Parts: sequence; C-alpha cells; structure tokens
Amino acid sequence: MNAAAAPAGAGGLERRLGVFDAVVLGLGSMLGAGIFAALAPAAEAAGSALLPGLALAALVAYCNATSSARLAARHPASGGTYVYGRERLGDFWGYLAGWGFVVGKTASCAAMALTVGTYALPGQAHAVAVAAVVALTAVNYTGVQKSARLTRAIVAVVLAVLAAVVTGCLTGGTADAGRLHVAADAGAGGVLQAAGLLFFAFAGYARIATLGEEVRDPARTIPRAIPLALGITLVVYAAVAAAVLSVLGPDGLADAAAPLAEAVRRAGAPALVPVVRAGAAVAALGSLLALILGVSRTTFAMARDRHLPHALAAVHPRFGVPHRAELTVGAVVAVLAATVDVRGAIGFSSFAVLAYYAIANAAAWTLAPEEGRPPRAVPVIGLTGCAALAIALPVASVVAGAAVLAVGAAVYGLRRTMAPSNGGG
Repeated sequence: MNAAAAPAGAGGLERRLGVFDAVVLGLGSMLGAGIFAALAPAAEAAGSALLPGLALAALVAYCNATSSARLAARHPASGGTYVYGRERLGDFWGYLAGWGFVVGKTASCAAMALTVGTYALPGQAHAVAVAAVVALTAVNYTGVQKSARLTRAIVAVVLAVLAAVVTGCLTGGTADAGRLHVAADAGAGGVLQAAGLLFFAFAGYARIATLGEEVRDPARTIPRAIPLALGITLVVYAAVAAAVLSVLGPDGLADAAAPLAEAVRRAGAPALVPVVRAGAAVAALGSLLALILGVSRTTFAMARDRHLPHALAAVHPRFGVPHRAELTVGAVVAVLAATVDVRGAIGFSSFAVLAYYAIANAAAWTLAPEEGRPPRAVPVIGLTGCAALAIALPVASVVAGAAVLAVGAAVYGLRRTMAPSNGGG
C-alpha cells in the first residue's frame, strides 16, 4: 500500500490534469531558461563537441524519464523520487532524494527568477526577480489548473520565439554547416561536462512525476506525458543548438553572454534581438512557474511524512493545493532571488538533480515485470550516466552539491537518533 497516495479530501490533492496539461507543464519546465542560458557554458566546456554533449544529456534524460514514468505510474503520489525512493529502497533514500530535489531546485528557482530580471530589466534584475516569484506563487496558490493554463500560453510564446531564432539563423546567409564539425581534439571530459550542464535544461520532466497526485488516470497519463514532453524538447533543443552553432561557431557561442540574441544579430536580423530577449524572459517565467509547483509538491510530501514541519502538509479547502508549502517555497525563493548569483546555481542544481535521478533509476531497478519494469538497460544506463555527469561538473559544483547532500544525511541521522520511534512517518 502506498502510504503517500492519500485520496483528495483526506489530506490528498485533487486529480485534475490530463495528458495534454501534463505534457505542457513538462514543456514549460524544460523549454525554460535552460536553452537560453546553458548553451554558452556547455560550448565552453565541449567546444565543437557541443552537439554530442547534447545527445548524451538527452540519452541520460531519456533513461531517467523512462524510469520516472514507470515509477510514477506505480506510485502516483506527490513527491516524485522522494516517494519512489522511500517505497522501493527505504526511508533514507527517499528522504535523500527529496532533500536533494528541494534544495537543488530551490536554487534553480532563484536562477530562473534572476534570468527573468536580467532579460526584462537588467538594471533592476533582483527586484524584478522577486516580483516574478511573488506573482507566480500567487498563481500557483489559486489552483494547479490555472498554472497549467498559464503554462500553455508561455509554451506557445517560447516555441514561436525559438522557431524565429532557427529561421533567422538559417536564412540570414551567415550559417555555415562546417561549424558543426566535431574537431579531432575534442575531449571526452569536455563532452561529459557539457552534458552535465545541458542536463539542467532537460530536467523539467520531473514536474510531471511530482504532480502525480493531481493527474487523472496516472497509470496511463504519466508514462505517456513524460516521453512526449522529453521528445518534443529534444527536437527543439537540437534545432536551436545546431542553428546557433552554425552562425557563431563554438568559440563565438562560448563567449556570448546572450547566445541566441547574439546569433540572430550576427545572422543579420537585429530586429529579432528584442523579441529573443522577451522570449527568454517569458521562458524563464514558465520554468519558474513549474519549478515552484514541483518543489512545493515535494515539500508537501516530505511534510506529510514529517521529514519537514508537518504544518506544511496542509491542503487549502477551496483551491485544493498545498498552500502552506507553496507560500514557504515562494518566500525562500524570493529571498534567494534577492541575494544570489545566477551562474553558480546551474552547476549546483545539476549535481543535486543528477543525484535525485540516480536514486530514481536505482528504485526503477527494483520494479517487477508485473509492475511495469523498464528494460534492465534503462536504469543501468541512467544510474551510470547520472554518476558520470555529476562527477564531470565543475569542481565547485561537485563540492557544494556533495556538501549539501552530506548535510541532508546528517540531519536525517540526527532526527532518527533523537526520535527513534518516529520512523519517518
């Protein structure tokens, strides 16, 4: 019996989302600021091997998505891998996954909010970031269906902007297919690090799994929605990366502060630059909306199991959302958005989320055939890939991420020592 799958009206959440809404929420997370922000550091790491790095990130993401989809169909409760790790591997592993997700994705929320501010009003980036967090927390507070509707509009805008970028780059007369050639001296380490950084832009499909308790017919909806969202995102990312790389080349891409805007400017379409800047701000808003949604649901699930203050497990009687968890997450993100730097958050978040998915793949390995177990190669490749990409990230990201996970493990051990009869529930 899945203890986390409480029915609506008994401390659970209402099932309102179908396949389309679930796919859109996943796209809103993945087609966020990642494609606007992650290409430059990835190109700096991999050089001409950027596209192989993108392919490797997509492979690991596919394995993670498949494992997550099978687990979510079996355990359709809010919390994602926090729930899967607890149910399949034991209380500690579920807790560690939830801790890594909440901490890492809270940093991602701050980065997305600051991206909104940087593109929308560079001189007041922090103030705009805080305002964006407050506004989107209010949207989430009034119900997940309103969040899904807003995300649909954001995804439509972002897809239109990215299509304009690809068209502008390929029709401007400066694109050169030779710039896509992978140099003979391209190193495997650079490809791994680029893949780890680009993974930051793929990780949004977790939002679908963490919303498992609000999805109608989860056994059917989640396994369909996750690969659909991931597949659409991969096609879009590959097209954008190839188009921008063909105009700027690996060195120009690595040096660009705003690579998509610089690419259309270099391609002879300066009128598209403000459009791209606006699109980046809207994309970051979409990512931030879905990130806050996912982090609040994992916080809710952990609070329900008393790994976090139990007061955060309250569900709003009218809107049917975990309102205290949402307000708390929004407040923490607003404080971070007012104080932190954007760049440091990407590598740190990637490390924490790769650890989260490593646990998801380990949990998927334990599924029996009658429980919808994926092919054995999927969790093996996923787990190995997560470990390799995490270790290949910049040293500062690895050290900070490992330290945060160690702190989480210490907190868990201290709590168990002080309250051995609690048992995590």
